[in-house]
Amino acid sequence: MRRRDRHRMRMRLGRALLLLVCLSAVGLGALAPAAASENNGVATTPPMGWNDWYSVYCGVSAQLVEQTAQAMVSDGLKAAGYDYVNVDDCWMASSRDSSGNLVADPTRFPGGIKPVADYVHGLGLKLGLYEDAGTTTCAHFPGSFGHEAQDAATFAAWGVDYVKYDRCNIPYGDFPGQSVQQVQQTLYARMSNALAATGRPIVFSLCNPDPTDAPWEWAAPIGNLWRTTTDIQDNFGSMLVNFEGTVDLAADAHPGAWNDPDLLQVGNGGSTALEYRSEFSLWAEMAAPLIASTNVSALSPTALSIYENREVIAVDQDPLGAQGVPISRRNGLWVISKPLQDGDRSVLLFNSTDTAAPISTTATVAGLPTARGYRLQNLWTGAVTESGGRISAFVPAHGVVMYRVRVAHRPGALPPHIALSLAPAASELRLGESTTVRETFENDGISEVKGLKLTFSLSPGWRLKRLGPARAKHVAAGHRFTVAFRITAPRAGAPVTLASVAGGASYDPPALPMRATSAILGERVFGPLRAPFKTADTTNYPASFGESGNGLAIRARGAGVFAPANAPASDSFAAIYETARAGPSATVQTTVTYDPAGGTSGGAGLIERNTMSAPQGSPAGVALFITGSSTIVMAWNAGGGQDVDSRYQVPGVLVRAPVTLRLVRDGATYAGYYSTNWGISWSPVDTVTVAGAAAAAQQDVGVFHASGLSTWTTTATFSDLTVH
Repeated sequence: MRRRDRHRMRMRLGRALLLLVCLSAVGLGALAPAAASENNGVATTPPMGWNDWYSVYCGVSAQLVEQTAQAMVSDGLKAAGYDYVNVDDCWMASSRDSSGNLVADPTRFPGGIKPVADYVHGLGLKLGLYEDAGTTTCAHFPGSFGHEAQDAATFAAWGVDYVKYDRCNIPYGDFPGQSVQQVQQTLYARMSNALAATGRPIVFSLCNPDPTDAPWEWAAPIGNLWRTTTDIQDNFGSMLVNFEGTVDLAADAHPGAWNDPDLLQVGNGGSTALEYRSEFSLWAEMAAPLIASTNVSALSPTALSIYENREVIAVDQDPLGAQGVPISRRNGLWVISKPLQDGDRSVLLFNSTDTAAPISTTATVAGLPTARGYRLQNLWTGAVTESGGRISAFVPAHGVVMYRVRVAHRPGALPPHIALSLAPAASELRLGESTTVRETFENDGISEVKGLKLTFSLSPGWRLKRLGPARAKHVAAGHRFTVAFRITAPRAGAPVTLASVAGGASYDPPALPMRATSAILGERVFGPLRAPFKTADTTNYPASFGESGNGLAIRARGAGVFAPANAPASDSFAAIYETARAGPSATVQTTVTYDPAGGTSGGAGLIERNTMSAPQGSPAGVALFITGSSTIVMAWNAGGGQDVDSRYQVPGVLVRAPVTLRLVRDGATYAGYYSTNWGISWSPVDTVTVAGAAAAAQQDVGVFHASGLSTWTTTATFSDLTVH
């Protein structure tokens, strides 16, 4: 057997053994940390800090770095544990000096990097810098290829404490016979050795934003953390992808070596506070680096409260260094258990679906020993309760509930752990339709509760009928009480609404004052589509459609309308359209009033095709839309085939809905326009020729939406669709 093959076999056996240890730890006790990691004495817990990239991209400057460092001190982030101030790409001058040394951009860093490092160090913080293993960085500034020792010495002399090392523009042709992964390992090892040779403790972060690089399989002896996923975007769908790409790599993480699902987006504005809380909790449960990439000086009190939750940070920074392990993942409902050094468990209940749902496990399944009672501390509300073994909660859509669980020292001394949940027979209704909702109170404590009263409330315009008694004198430990309600949606409304369905419970726990709790369910209501509108759905999940007045709504998944290189037909979207409505000289227009999609291919806008309802699209088509990245894109069939094969993005333009879109057809030629002021003035997008369009005298035309990801559902809204 060749040496390389023997090495691979040892690595596989080692990973398999470590995975077995991780899984055993979920049920049998603490996770033993792995020994293989870079021997540089840093990052014994996941690094915490800030990185400029997603807030300013190439707009970084010495002034921004110093202002951010000061804000981290004054806003409490430093006190909460955030100590790295990391500068990403674009800090350099466009070329090295005459001696081959890296030089900071003289305009944005007029004094160089050393004074900035000194300033940051003076505040008790640490400085990080970005570089690249290739000839140039991703933004085409000087890379470290062939200069590894020189650059490492420069970093150390400047007082750098953290190096983020990318892998753009590597000259793979200089390494004949080696795979991409082998070349990357060679170049990362060069910089790792060069940093070690400086004698300065420097965190080494491997930036491999391509999961096929699989750095978790080989990076631990080289670096302190490595990317596990593609670059994150500021939306729930992207966060979900990066979570799912990291959560099963627990066997590869340990003190000094961490899986990195990319920088935290909390505070950037693309997600809700609840979704940001989920992101932060999931990163902590996975023992991931907590590095914020946002405008720290402008963080809201809510965003700061997420970043500075000491209890959740303690889970991430636990000295045991174990990554949480999924113990259940059914239909988008996750339970993850993370062993902690003191014997506690962090148990996270995550609802990745679009409907609130009950999630539960037990203390023994989560890895705790059998006991009469368990203490549950909710790490976001601070509530402390006692359970007889069940760990449960009614978790909102896209939300988490996070508990720190331990054996109760004095069973019966704490209030009982209870869960109030709502279960609708249908989570989506049409205007005027009815459904039944069951409200359930569950006593998971070790003593009974008394005087239970359940209540139910709805948004204005809804009707409610209770279908049974809503009071119970006693609910014994381990028992539940349920009442059903019949609810009816209003007969009129918007194309789509998310109504609040709320349940409440008041009860008398033993020897404690009266307590109350609540549960909220979002019930979606769609206006029925009328003729002549039809619908098409090419996604992997049933889409929903709504109409009311001059408004339309589409709730869908789908990767989008795009032109993948060397890929088979893959358009994936949902549409509301009219059959054969657009003639050879038609003008079609609509306003996208809301577009929550993600990525460069998901979005919402106008679409024309020869046959919209064809199973795989149609041979000729054109789409004009606003993407999840706030850009205006036109996509079309230039060469024929079932799906669009060409696209044009308006350069240098970022817009957000509402935006009005217009397509003007002249035979096989289409001109696209957009307006950000409701059609008062127009800007051109492109004029294109669509293969096969001239053969169709009349085309199907309408509006479409795709979330940008095949596992994420979003809702877009439109107004004033017109065809002339």
